[in-house]
Parts: sequence; structure tokens; C-alpha cells
Amino acid sequence: MNALTRRPVILQVLPALDAGGVERGTVEMVQAIAKAGGTPLVASAEGRLAPMIAYYGGRHIPLELGRKSPFAILRNARKLRAIIRKEKVSLVHARSRAPAWAAKLACRSRKIPFITTWHGVHNANFRGKRAYNAVLAAGDRVIAISQFIADRLRREYAVGEDRLRTIPRGADTVQFDPENVRGDRVGTVLNSWNIEDDGAAIILMPARLTEWKGQGLLLEALSIMIRERWTTRPWVCVFAGETPEKSTFPAQLESRAVELGLTPHVRFGGHCSDMPAALALSEMVVVPSLRPEPFGRVVVEAQAMARPVIVSAHGAAVETVRHGETGLLFPPGDARVLAEMIAATLEATDEERMALGRAARLNVLEHYTTRSMQRATLAVYDEMLGGDLAGRFVEQGGGE
Repeated sequence: MNALTRRPVILQVLPALDAGGVERGTVEMVQAIAKAGGTPLVASAEGRLAPMIAYYGGRHIPLELGRKSPFAILRNARKLRAIIRKEKVSLVHARSRAPAWAAKLACRSRKIPFITTWHGVHNANFRGKRAYNAVLAAGDRVIAISQFIADRLRREYAVGEDRLRTIPRGADTVQFDPENVRGDRVGTVLNSWNIEDDGAAIILMPARLTEWKGQGLLLEALSIMIRERWTTRPWVCVFAGETPEKSTFPAQLESRAVELGLTPHVRFGGHCSDMPAALALSEMVVVPSLRPEPFGRVVVEAQAMARPVIVSAHGAAVETVRHGETGLLFPPGDARVLAEMIAATLEATDEERMALGRAARLNVLEHYTTRSMQRATLAVYDEMLGGDLAGRFVEQGGGE
């Protein structure tokens, strides 16, 4: 019995199901596969998003796939072969390097299609790292999450057009819709941030507290803005993001905020479980990454919420933001220009900010929706299986 005469079984593999772009993309594809009439399976360690697999019609198989040693990869390849055989898996989709190595070996022995998605930066600053990364360029089809990543795969890993498919990530434009965020949700988030001044404009930076995300640069920009007196409006900057385990960076940030005299203006909000409400509260969203973002989902989600975005001009940001039309781009690492753009956005009229926000949301609706990503990925599965998952997805209301 082949994929054309039974429900195709699609197995996605990744290290764990904690919060993040890889994990959310996995859950979104579980939803799409189930809607299209397939059987979605996910093999990974447990995590915050694990319950969502069953909620959207899939099944989670607990498996520690994140270990990088050759022995662990060989063990996991044997375990994946057993899962493929038992579950009659039609295709495996790998989203991270260690799971991809195990999946590649398992798929080769079982002779089933092997799909990869290159999600991360994955620098190759020495030969061994490049070889380790190469598994994500070795799929029967290789999905790049932006043109920025696609160009790198062509240039550095010689992925040809016969295998390469560029599928941008997207925003759920129903969840991330300013019309769908109730006032009580906004109030809950606001209270969690301990902001007493109801009239203060909120500058939001939603990102994991990691040095390369640029929180330190934003503190420097805010200090310049105060020193130069570029705005008279009251404001508060909220850093909303998880703290990595055993990291000293959050403490360094807080110390730097004290040194710069920013304590009255800064809040460290930690993980936010209602990002649409957080975005609805914000006057603007700042994404000052010091390294190029492979995609930058938060930029698209902020635009979907019709919020002005100020973003470092490198990586995929130059694809998702049109400077002066759907957001603002500043030279990476330039705290002074960033300060100027924040002040200008604070001083802009409501009509000017609203016009930028409307154009931003329209840009997302046209180019960067979750449903577009789901449909395009199902089409890649169809290429390998000869089925019509993408067509059935559209028939079941999954199209635009």
C-alpha cells in the first residue's frame, strides 16, 4: 500500500518542543497535516508545546534526539528506524542537525523521503562545523525559511534548484489580529509588567535574553535618546523574553540599565504567554539583532498586529520590512540611528503610526501567513509522495 492509497504518515523530528520558531513551525505543520487528511507524528523530547501536538490531531513520541555524539546519533537512528517501520511512516521531515543526522540514516535504510528545513544561523567557522551543518542541506528537498537562507544554501552548500524550496515562515493572522485581542487580555499583560503610568508609550523588545539579540544595544540607544532630549513623551521599554539557563547576561543587562539611569524606564518582563496582547499594548516593536536573523518571526507577528517595527537591516529583515513603508530599518549595531528612529516614532502623529501599521499588516497578509507556509510545505511533501495534501488542505479551509 503506497502513499496514494492510504493516509500518509508524516514524521517530524526535532530536539524538543519548547517555545521557539522551530517548535512552533512543527506544531503548525501538525495542524496542516491533520487538516489535509494525513497522520502527523512528532519525535522529540518533551517541552512546553508538547500538549499542542495532540490538540491539533497529531501524536508525540518522546525521544531524546538532541544529543550530538556519534554514538547517540547511531542509537537514535536505530530508534527512528523502528518507529518508521512500526508506524508505516511515509516521509520524515527534520528541522535540526542532530535529529537530522539520525533521521537521514534511518530514512536511507528504510528508503523513504527525507526532507529538511534550515531554520537557524548555523555558522560554519571551522571545517567540522560545516560538515555537521551539511546534513540540513542533504534532504531530498531542502526548505529555506527566507531568501537570505536560500542564498546561503546555494553559495555554501551547493544546493541546486531541483532540491531547494524557499518557504518563508508566517504569522497566524487570526491570532495576531488587533481586532481579536480583548481588553482583559491587555490588562493582564500590563499588570504583569508593573507599569503604573497608563499614558506611557510602550517600546517592546520581544526576544530571548541573549547577547546577540541586541538588548544591550537598545539600552544604549535609549540612553542616547534621553541624553539628547529627542522626545518629551513618557515611555517604558519592556524586554519580554525567556532567560537562558545559567546565563549571566540578564544580570549584566540589569546592571547596565542601572548604570545608564534607565531603571525607571525599563521592565524585564520574562516569558510572555500572550504575545498578541503584548504587541497590542506596544507603541512600537524593536528588533535590534546584532547578527542576521534567518527569518525573524516576531517582526512579522508585530506587523500582523499593525505595529511599527524598527529592525536591524540585515538577514531576512530586509525581505520582511520595506523601509519607510512597512517599518524602519537601521544600520546593524548603530545605537545612535536606532535612538533617532525610536524618538521619531514616539513623536510621530497617531495617523502616521497607524498608516505604517496598516501597510505592515497588509504586507503580512499578502506574503507572510502561517497558512501560506503550511500549504507550501504540504506541496513539498506532495512532490515526494505523489499525493495531494496541499489540495485537500485548501479544500478543508486551509487556503487563503
